[in-house]
Amino acid sequence: MAVRIHTTLPGINQEQFDAMNKLIMASEPPGGLLFHSSAPIEGGWQVIDFWESRQAYDAAMPVVQNAIESAGVTPQGPPRVEEFAVHEMFRP
Repeated sequence: MAVRIHTTLPGINQEQFDAMNKLIMASEPPGGLLFHSSAPIEGGWQVIDFWESRQAYDAAMPVVQNAIESAGVTPQGPPRVEEFAVHEMFRP
């Protein structure tokens, strides 16, 4: 079942996020990623993604963690991850 994941990254700015994201998407998007968006929020950065399943999201997290470390980014606290079940999805 598809899931929507909201990830809040405290203390991350656009430059830091772009450096991490460039490494994550270096060759191709992680398997199971259906849709990706991100934006600045007060006090950090938020990512809203749709994944084929929670398992696909979990499988991509080592790549994300490696990108954070390789980019030299230090979040100001742990990320907050919220999962939502997806009832339906369509593309116009």
